Amino acid sequence: MTEVSSLTGRLLVAAPALSDPNFDRTVVLLLDHDEEGSLGVILNRPTPVGVGDILASWAGLTGEPGVVFQGGPVSLDSALGVAVVPGDEGPFPGPRHRPGRGEPVGWRRVHGAIGLVDLETPPELLAPALGALRIFAGYSGWGPGQLESELAEGAWYVVESEPGDVSSPHPEKLWRAVLRRQRSELAMIATYPDDPSLN
Repeated sequence: MTEVSSLTGRLLVAAPALSDPNFDRTVVLLLDHDEEGSLGVILNRPTPVGVGDILASWAGLTGEPGVVFQGGPVSLDSALGVAVVPGDEGPFPGPRHRPGRGEPVGWRRVHGAIGLVDLETPPELLAPALGALRIFAGYSGWGPGQLESELAEGAWYVVESEPGDVSSPHPEKLWRAVLRRQRSELAMIATYPDDPSLN
């Protein structure tokens, strides 16, 4: 079996031709990617459900919009917290934790300043370190080799993530915004019409 180069921490941006309605115009943050499969969350699918309706203790720590996001079609009854904890790896805004103190309690680094939150942790322990938090219902998952097949078919564009992607205050504009910032022909795809038949 060929070794899989990890895409953990990168974004999958749905190509306009991707026909699966679960992923139409989505931006997926990969939280785990190896030879055993891939797991991520859709960053631009807000639901009408407020975080306070299901996780009241975390509601004050989430940014706008303060709603739960649909992370994907798998396990919609489970909640996943993704947070940016500004630290020593880059010039990110927000409170910093001091070098040498390790990661904040209840947070596990995924890539750079982005990590997973243990929602069983008392929020007040994590609050001082948080730069941004988003709550997801469900996740997106791929079995071994499945994502690689979809990439080979051209279903996804793989691009670098930025910490601000996790907490974009305008998730409905994220697909175009991520494509537009690329320094390649991908920037042109941001202008692709929502419904090509109307052209």
